[in-house]
Amino acid sequence: MNDMVPEWARRAFSTLRLAPYVRAARGDAAVAQRLYWWNVEASAALYGSLHCLELAARNAIHDQLALHGGRDDWWATAPLNQNGQRLVAKARGKCERRGLRPAPADSMVAELSFGFWASLVSGGSGYDRLFWVPAVHKAFPHYSGRRDVLYDQLWSLVLLRNRIMHHEPIHHRDLAADHAKVYRVLGYVNAELAKEAQAMDRFPAVLDGRREALRGSRPARF
Repeated sequence: MNDMVPEWARRAFSTLRLAPYVRAARGDAAVAQRLYWWNVEASAALYGSLHCLELAARNAIHDQLALHGGRDDWWATAPLNQNGQRLVAKARGKCERRGLRPAPADSMVAELSFGFWASLVSGGSGYDRLFWVPAVHKAFPHYSGRRDVLYDQLWSLVLLRNRIMHHEPIHHRDLAADHAKVYRVLGYVNAELAKEAQAMDRFPAVLDGRREALRGSRPARF
């Protein structure tokens, strides 16, 4: 059993970050190293579909709320809760530090986090009545189920996206289910985009190649 992670890897990634991979590999450092690289490969392969989902969802929600509020900067008068107001202020601050004063609506939309947009589907703080019923449901024209079910799906994808963008382990998740969920929710927003993105998606091949990657019979690629 090889339980020594190479020094260069410990220096580059830290012992603490590598520890979950060593545990998952039952102490075999060689397998842990291959698992780490496969985790990077899987994260990279999921980036494209999550990119499409985040941009399509935020733009669709923004368009509906701008139409409903009669102004592109609908957040200026919308009844956002304290956290929503904090996120708007944070986005505005980022724009202003780049010299965008007053912050243009398009720049604000880009700076507001995926979590902010997903929160507008929630029922908290009366968002179901304030946002979902009059406007936000129209951002998901191909969805006919309950708002809370959609929110749970969307929020789980926010968490997946954040793990990927913060370089965290995802190898332990049911990634096939995650991947299917991305396209299910994207299809609710824009069925044509979902079809286009799926035709370019290499994640299924990456997932199928996990066993070979961990055995070392094929190198990780990203």
